[in-house]
Amino acid sequence: MIRRFKAASLRLQLSLWLLLPLTGLLGLDAWMTYDRAMSAAHTAFDRTLEASLRAMREALHLRDGQLHIDMPDLALEMLDTADDPHIYYVVRDANGATVTGYGTLPGPPGAAPALYRTVFYNAEFNGQPLRLAAQRLPVHDVGSARTQLAWVMIGETLEPRQALAADILRGALLQELMLVGLALLIVSVGVWRGLRPLHRLSAAVAARDAQQLAPIEQTGLPAEMRPLVGAMNQYLARLHRMVEARRRFIADAAHQLKTPLAVMQAQSELALREPDAGRMRERVRGMHDTVRDAAKGVQQLLSISRLESDSGYAPALTPLRLDTLAQGVALELAPVARAAQVDLGFEHDGAVDIHGQAELLHELVANLIDNAVRHCGAGTIATVRVTRVDGHPRLEVEDNGPGIAPSEREAVFDRFYRGESAHASEGSGLGLSIVREIARLHHATVTLNETKGGGLTVALLFPAGFRAS
Repeated sequence: MIRRFKAASLRLQLSLWLLLPLTGLLGLDAWMTYDRAMSAAHTAFDRTLEASLRAMREALHLRDGQLHIDMPDLALEMLDTADDPHIYYVVRDANGATVTGYGTLPGPPGAAPALYRTVFYNAEFNGQPLRLAAQRLPVHDVGSARTQLAWVMIGETLEPRQALAADILRGALLQELMLVGLALLIVSVGVWRGLRPLHRLSAAVAARDAQQLAPIEQTGLPAEMRPLVGAMNQYLARLHRMVEARRRFIADAAHQLKTPLAVMQAQSELALREPDAGRMRERVRGMHDTVRDAAKGVQQLLSISRLESDSGYAPALTPLRLDTLAQGVALELAPVARAAQVDLGFEHDGAVDIHGQAELLHELVANLIDNAVRHCGAGTIATVRVTRVDGHPRLEVEDNGPGIAPSEREAVFDRFYRGESAHASEGSGLGLSIVREIARLHHATVTLNETKGGGLTVALLFPAGFRAS
C-alpha cells in the first residue's frame, strides 16, 4: 500500500495530502462551531427564561401575609402541559415552602444571590438535564406595607438549544464541505496547469534519440524545475564526455593497432615463404618485436584512456619518496639504456617527499626515460635528477640528444604526435600525453626546455609544502 502511494501520480498525492489535513481541520472546526452554536443558543434561550422570570415576578403579590401569583390560567396551563420542550417552574416563599409549580425543582448552587439578580445554572430534574434561571426578590404588601422574600425559578430541557446548535452546525458543515470540494478542485486544476511544463519536458526528453546529448533548454521553465533540468544537463554532459571518450578510444585503438597488425601479417607471410630455418627465425624475431611494440602501445592507450580528465579518475595520493621511486625506475631501465648505447645516470640532493600515487609516478618516470633513450640516439647521455627548487619537489629527465624544436614543444603532448626528427620514427606517440595526464592528477606542471649544450630537459614541478614526519 505504501509503495502504491509513493508510485501514485503527483496530483493524487497532493490531493491526499490536502484532503487528510483538511478533514482533520473540518472535524476541529465542527467541534468549535457546535460549541459556539450552543453558546449562542444558551444566550438566546436564557433571555427567554429571564423574560419569563420577569413576567412571573410582576405577577407576584403579598396578601394577608401570604404569597400569591396572579398569572392567567392559560399561561399556567401552558407551563404545566407543554410537552416539547418541557418547562418547569416553581415559586417559593422565604421559608422554602412551595407557592406554586414543581416543589422539587433544584435551586441554584452556592450562596444566595443578590436581590433581583438572575442566576443561570444547569441541573438535572426527573432524569433530564435542565437549564434554569432563578431570582431572589422582595414582594411588598401595599396595604400593610409588609415585605417578604420569594424565590422564582424557571427551567427548560435542552432539546431546543441542541436542535438550534445542530441546525447551525449542519449549515456550517455544508458550507465548509462545499468550500473543501471547491478547494480540491482548484488545487487539482492548479496542479494540472502547474505540471504542464513537466509534461512538455518529459515529451521533449522522450522524443530525443540515443545520439542527442545536447543540453536541455531551460528557457521558460518554472524556477522549481530548473535545478532538476540543471542536474539532467550535468548528467548529459558527463554522458557526452563518456561517449566521446569511448569514440576516441575506439579511434585511437584502430589507429594504434592498424599498422602493427599489417606489419605482423606481412612478416608472418614472409616467414611462411622462407624455406631456410635461419631466415625464418629472423622473420619471426621481427614479428615478435612488432608484437611487443603493439602490446606496449595498447598498454599506453589503456593508460591514457583511464587517466584523461573525462574519465573522472581520481587517484588516492599518499606520502612517498620521489627520489627513491625515480632511482628504482632508472635501475629497472638501465639494461634498456645500455642496449641502446645510452649512458643513463641518476642524481639527487637528498630525500624529496611528495604526495603521490606510486604506480602512476612509476609509469611517468618510465615514459620519460623511455622517450629519452628512444629518441636521443646512441652515444648520448640521459640523466634522471630529483631536487627541490624553492620548496617545490622537481623531477627532471635530461638528455643531450637532438632535442625538440620550440615550435613542436606544445604539439608533442598530443596523442600519436611523433615529430619531424629522424629519430622520431619509433614509439606510439603517447608517452608525453601520459606524462601530462599523470602530472595533472598530481597537480604538477610539465615544461620542456633545451639542455645546455643541446638536447631536451623534461621538468616536472610538484606542489610545495609536504614534509615527511
